[in-house]
Amino acid sequence: MEKQTEKNNLKTTLVSVVLLIVLGFLAKQFGVMETVGDISELFTLSVDTIVKMMLAVLLVVVVSNLIIFILSFFRTQKGRKGTLATVITSLVKYGATLLGACWALAILGVNVSTIFASVGVLALILGFGAESLIADLVTGIFILFENQYNVGDIIEVGGFRGEVAEIGIRTMSVKDGGGNIKIINNSDMKNVINRSERQSVSVTDVSVSYDTDLVALEKKLLEEILPQIKERHDDIFIGDINFVGVEQLADSGIVLRFSAPVEEVDIFNGKRILNKELKIAFDKEKINIPYPQMDIHTK
Repeated sequence: MEKQTEKNNLKTTLVSVVLLIVLGFLAKQFGVMETVGDISELFTLSVDTIVKMMLAVLLVVVVSNLIIFILSFFRTQKGRKGTLATVITSLVKYGATLLGACWALAILGVNVSTIFASVGVLALILGFGAESLIADLVTGIFILFENQYNVGDIIEVGGFRGEVAEIGIRTMSVKDGGGNIKIINNSDMKNVINRSERQSVSVTDVSVSYDTDLVALEKKLLEEILPQIKERHDDIFIGDINFVGVEQLADSGIVLRFSAPVEEVDIFNGKRILNKELKIAFDKEKINIPYPQMDIHTK
């Protein structure tokens, strides 16, 4: 998806550059700017003005697309670089639209500064009506400067857990493990848990029967089973796998707890690997893993 976006940005940029070159060449070759005198009298807007507006807007589009294309190489990175790239991309899109509109009005002879001054009070009134929009923008600025989380971090907000895919000045995108992307307004980013800030731990519980020799089992676990599992999955477990101890004396068996330090992105995968490896190891050692059973007596 990201590669496709990069290709589209590149195509748009190249097309814009080619159009700009062609328009400039044609305007110079055919003397468009010098020969519009008679024709311009037939229109409210002169052809010269229209061509200038087209070139101005096209120049803004070309420059903004070039900047976005360059930033696309950094948007795929995680951490601070990816965060800044996504925020600047968002700013460039909004800024290019505003700049193009102001430049076009200036070419038409409109005093843009006067317009901004005259609509100041109106903008203030509308600002109260667009309170949520202002809140999103302000919160986006605080998120950027406080560096609470970046692109690539795994966060949990409002019960939704996922990886920060993009941070904009108004919204941000969070992608869960299933590839679903949730768009969240910056002002709604409250009570956020950044799970990438610290080392995470995969935890799993396994039951053994009551007739199991726990002393012998613990020795076997610490000396052989757990180190071997760690060695086979060294890319997942970033530290030693620990036998925490007896978690519970349940109805049908003794519940043993195991934990292993992992990166947050591997927290569920680590648990699945532990479950599988412990089951294989217990079967090999003839250690019974009990399960609920029902005895039926008939007369």
